[in-house]
Order: sequence, then structure tokens, then C-alpha cells
Amino acid sequence: MDSPDLFSSSSEDRLAARSPLAARMRPRSLDDVVGQNHLVGPSGPLRRLIESDRLSSIIVWGPPGTGKTTLAELVASTTQRGFERLSAVTAGVKDIREVIETARRRLTIDDRGTVVFVDEIHRFSTVQQDALLHAVESGLITLVGATTENPAFSVNPALRSRSSVFALKPVDADAIMELLHRAVVTEGIPADEEALELIARRVTGDARQALTAFEVCCALATNGRIDIAAATTALDTSVSRMGRDDHYDVISAFIKSMRASDVDVALHWLARMLEAGEDPRFIARRMMIFASEDIGMADNNALLIATTAAQVLERVGLPEAQLNLAHAVIYLARAPKSRAVTDAISRALTDVREGHTGQAPATTVQPPSYLPLGLGELRYYREEHEDPSNHM
Repeated sequence: MDSPDLFSSSSEDRLAARSPLAARMRPRSLDDVVGQNHLVGPSGPLRRLIESDRLSSIIVWGPPGTGKTTLAELVASTTQRGFERLSAVTAGVKDIREVIETARRRLTIDDRGTVVFVDEIHRFSTVQQDALLHAVESGLITLVGATTENPAFSVNPALRSRSSVFALKPVDADAIMELLHRAVVTEGIPADEEALELIARRVTGDARQALTAFEVCCALATNGRIDIAAATTALDTSVSRMGRDDHYDVISAFIKSMRASDVDVALHWLARMLEAGEDPRFIARRMMIFASEDIGMADNNALLIATTAAQVLERVGLPEAQLNLAHAVIYLARAPKSRAVTDAISRALTDVREGHTGQAPATTVQPPSYLPLGLGELRYYREEHEDPSNHM
């Protein structure tokens, strides 16, 4: 009976040894977590709940690589409860019901609660989320849901109202540097400080991406040492991160920087979007809107420049059209700003919506003396070109 367990243990050890660096360096205690001090620091609310084993259902929300899965596993290892894992990508309602039944048996036989970790919970359908609802409400399970999407829009209100939401922040550069120094010790390979600093800057708060880049650096290291060249090459293999929320945040920052006439910052956000694979036609459309919304009559050429850049993009394509987009961004950022067009149409629409309408005036090109009786007063419009004073 012991042989299968020994065989299983040996397989797990071999698998762990082959795991990515990020998995091998996963924190074993709350003290090992880098970043997220606002939640798991000495006085962090999540730390106090975990250590006192009084954690109720939670949803941890944050960008990739900020420690959502790590925190879920620390809950399992720190508390006395059982731990079940579900992936919203593969689990169905049947799997959810089986986990709930396991939790019920554990409570009945062992008098132990169960933590159910649902990764990517925003991918669960309404029916799947509803299948969890009664078990969460009754306290049969403690739900730990992880999501990269804003739970206000991606998690059912009923389930969200029964859970505490903890927002994880991108890991700051200092914390990532601490993590990279640990990686140096773990892998036993020296690294130049400037190489580590480059990685910490470029991964934009994603600790997992930092460790993945470091692992690539180890393979590229020259003379057994990670230098700036190895770090640069490793980072070039990474894809810039921009999720759905980032999509809206970055385009907002882009528009606001042009509105503030900050050329360099506007170009930075343009570059971020292009590197992340944002649809360039979406960028061009936003620039055309900006040209009328924020510049308008202050510089009529702005709309022509933005429209031309969009047309060139369609005919030339990337990467060459990035020059045309940058040209337009610089022009729009430098142009004088005016909200006159936006304010004018807004006032007109407000009048219409408030009922200040009435009938359109009847018109005629005939003088009033020719009108039939009983039609009331009709306004006589004289075409501007008919005005003798306009003739030379």
C-alpha cells in the first residue's frame, strides 16, 4: 500500500524540479510575499483574517502576476480548512456540485470547513456562479475567487455581495528587485544590478513575468553571468501586458495627455498601445473624435490631420503607419484646445431632450401677398445670394 504513495511522491518531486521558476519560488508563508503590503503587511486586513482563521469568502482582483493564486494557496496552508481548486476554464456545474458535496462530507465527518479556490472566476457563467451561491451563503464553503477583471462587472451581484473584495496592486519595482535577488540565490547564478533593474522596470508590476524573464536570462547568460544584453534579449521575448481594464485605462491616459498638451507622455501611451497589440484603427478613431471634441474650431486642421492619419493607416499598415500616428499625436497635442463644438452640440441636444422643440417653420420663396388665405403667417426667407447688397 505504501508503494503507490512513494511513487506518487517521487513523481511530484520530479515535476516540482522541472516547474517554472515562478512556481518553484511561490511563497510558503505570508512573510515571503513581496508587494501587497496594504493587504498582507504586518497590519494588513487580509493577513489578520488569514492568521486568525476567520476568513470569510473573498474575491481577489488584480492584474496578472500580482499574487492572486499565491494568496489562495497561503489561505489553504495557513488555516485548518480543506482546500479544493476549480478552474473556471474547465470546470462545469457538475464539478462545482461535486466539490460542494466533498465540503459537506468533510464538515460532517471531520468538522472541518473547506476553502474553494476558483481561478479566473469571471469566466464562470451566471449559472455556474449561481451554483456556488447557496454553499457560500450557508457557510458550507469559503470561496476564494481570483479575477483579472473588475468584479463589479464580472461577478454576479448576489455572489459579490456575500464576499469581501480585495484589490491587488501591480508589484512595485522595489519589490520586484527583492524577488529577483531571491531568484539569483535560488538559481545560483550572478547578475549585474543594471540587468535586474531593467527587468524590474519593464515588467510593469508583473512579478511572474519578471521571474520568467530571469529564467530566460539564465539560459542566455554569457560566461555564467546575467548582463544587460541577456536581460534585453529576454525581455524582447515577452509580450507587453494589457488586459481589458488596461485597454480603457491606457486609452484614457492617452487622451488626457493630448488634452494636457503633453507630447512626450502622449507618445509614451501611443507606444504602449502599439507594443501591446492594441488595434491601431481604434487608436485612430479616438484621435479623430479628439480632434473635434477637444480642439474643434480652435484649429480646423486637427480633424484633417487625424482623418488623414487614419486613411494612411488603412493604406500602409503597421509598422510604417506608426510614423503617421505619431505625427498626428504630436500635432493634436500641440494644437490649441477648445470645447466649443462639444459644448454647442451638447446645449442643442439638451434643448431637444427637454422639449424645447416646436414645429419647423414653413418656408416659401414667394412673397407673403401670394399666400392662400387661412394658412396663417408664414415666414419669408430670402436666400443670401439674392440679397442685392451681396452682389459686386
